[in-house]
Amino acid sequence: MRVVSQERVVRGGCAFFLRHGTLDMDGLAGSLSVSRATLYRVVHGRDPLLGEVLWRLAERMLARAHAETTSPGLDGVLETTRRFADQVRQAEPFLAFLHAEPATAARVLFTPAGGVHARVVAAQRGILAAATDPAWSPGDLDGAAYLYVRIIESALYAELLGGHRADPGTTERAARAVLEAC
Repeated sequence: MRVVSQERVVRGGCAFFLRHGTLDMDGLAGSLSVSRATLYRVVHGRDPLLGEVLWRLAERMLARAHAETTSPGLDGVLETTRRFADQVRQAEPFLAFLHAEPATAARVLFTPAGGVHARVVAAQRGILAAATDPAWSPGDLDGAAYLYVRIIESALYAELLGGHRADPGTTERAARAVLEAC
């Protein structure tokens, strides 16, 4: 039996996902030259691995969007979100995954099964903390980040969740309202 680290599996999973728009555990095991049983021992299932892969890819896009943002304050938060959403909408492997596996995508993106949502909220909390009045309490930031992310998710994944596209203008007004209310 060949030993493989979780980090190597996640990096391999990211590369596999970007090439194929999915994460086939047999294919990934083969590409890592390990057995499927070894792969599952390391990552404990496809959903947790998909969650880690999707988060790693999203984290890179979010960091890029944040680094490219030029506006200060709440306008900067919204600009970062627009930039991130544009990158997501252009990520062909991710779009292929959403269309091919909508139930899995919803489970991994929005529930604790994949852990993506909680990580996105934590990242958004950091963006809000850097861009807003230091008088906000941690509870205000937590609540604002959660609501803000849910609004953005509902728009970004509207086709997955409800079968239709969300209006970007309405989404941004709703997101701004959450930020200004805190």
